[in-house]
Order: sequence, then C-alpha cells, then structure tokens
Amino acid sequence: MNQHKIAILTDSGTDVPEEFSKAHGIFTLPLSIQFSDGLYLDGVSITPEEVYNRLPREIPKTSLPSAEAILYTLQEIRESGVETLFIITISSALSGTFNLMRLTSHDVPELDCRLIDTKNIGIGAGFTVMRAAEMIDAGASADEIEAALCCLVKSTKVFFCLPTLEYLAKGGRIGRVTATVGSLLDVRPIISCNEEGVYYTVQKARGAVRALAAALQNAADYAKGHAYHLAIAHGGVPELAAHVEAQLAGLIHSARSYVRTQVSPALGVHTGPGLIGIGVQRLV
Repeated sequence: MNQHKIAILTDSGTDVPEEFSKAHGIFTLPLSIQFSDGLYLDGVSITPEEVYNRLPREIPKTSLPSAEAILYTLQEIRESGVETLFIITISSALSGTFNLMRLTSHDVPELDCRLIDTKNIGIGAGFTVMRAAEMIDAGASADEIEAALCCLVKSTKVFFCLPTLEYLAKGGRIGRVTATVGSLLDVRPIISCNEEGVYYTVQKARGAVRALAAALQNAADYAKGHAYHLAIAHGGVPELAAHVEAQLAGLIHSARSYVRTQVSPALGVHTGPGLIGIGVQRLV
C-alpha cells in the first residue's frame, strides 16, 4: 500500500499491458463478450485470437461489467485499506462503463472515488492509467495526480488503421466514420477519437501501405516538438506491429517510454483482425 493509500480501477478496454498492471497493483474490471454458446470475460476466459477465429461465423455482443461486479470490486478495494480510488475508463462516448462506475461509486461513500473519462480507447486510454500508476509510486498526492491526468487526457491520441470497417459498423460504434467510405476503391480511413471521445476520420488513404504510412506520419506530426510516450497496438498481427516499430524509429525519436500491446478481445470484436494503432501521449 502506498503512503497515500491511493489505487486505480480501470476496465479491460484500456489495454494496459498485463505485466504493468500486476507490477503496479492496478485493479481491472473485464468487459463481457456474449457469443451464442455463453458469456466470456474479456481477456480472462477468451483470447483475442479466439475472438478473431470466431468472427467469420458469429459477431458477438459486448457489454459492460455488471453493477454487482463493480460494487463488489469497490467494496473489496475499500476493505483493503485504499482511501482514494482513481476510476479511469475508456471514452464515455463509446461505452457506458464510465457512467455505470460513476453511479455505482456512490454506493461506497467511504471511498474517495475520482473518475477520469479518458475520451479515448485502447492504449490511448491505457496511457492515462499508466501515468496515474507512476505518479502514485512516486508519492504524488491525489490532487496532484488528478490535475495531471486531466491535462494528459487532452494531449493523448491513438491513430488506427483497419483492413475493414465492417465490424465497427455492425457494432454500432462507427461514430463519424462512414463504413462505406471508398470501399470499391480501397480507400481506408485513419481513425482517432476527437475531443468528445467519438471516432472520426483523421485522413483517408488508398490501399494498406499508404494508409499505414499516413497513420505513421500523423503520429509523428502529433509528437513533433514534445516529450512523449509512444505505443503500438495490434489486432493479432505481431509481425506487422514489429514492422511498424521499425518504421517509427525513422520518424519519431527519443520517446520517454514505449509499449507494444495487443488490443483486448472486446475491442477486437468491434475492429476485427489486422488493426494497427499508434498511440502518442504528449507530456505537458
């Protein structure tokens, strides 16, 4: 237990690497994936590869952690001696997790819950979780951490390339991205989250190679002139992620930290296999 008795609760959609979560004592509530044969817990009872293998036959539903699971976790955290809890979630515009955690936290008034809506998805949200953990370990106060995280939320972006928008469209999470954009011409959008935490198209490029180059350039432009943290997320394509990492070395230099991670099974439901995401968190 750190001296200020501060902890973090997040959801599995933030894609914080498992080894980091374990090392920093981060509590994680899994999202749920509902296939016809049963309910699976995100990253606990099903892997990304298993989801991708089943997508051609069935596109499952995803759902939030239950209010009961959230309440149980909050009570367990409080009983462990935690006094202040940072609840950090994926964008409230893309998931109801933030609001459900906010409402449920009122049932544990003994716990000082401070909610952070990252307005982001995947490792873009995970960056904020990781910075909070590092500040806790460094002995920062809850007020210092909260102020820093509110600034970092505004300076974090992840740029996604997808082979297809089919799964985003079927999952109803397309936001301002048009599912049919340029499908016949193989025009692919580079997708990010805007200030409201909604998907939007940053740029369009024709073909996989040009789309990936555009995503790389957008990340490089966003990082330019700043100290920053860097991440690459992938959807079941580790070899492509390694290739992107090598290309990034020529565009972006001297990142404060670097993470390579795979998107969670629940996010994989909505993106399908083959995703590449490049995350940049500018330090302010």
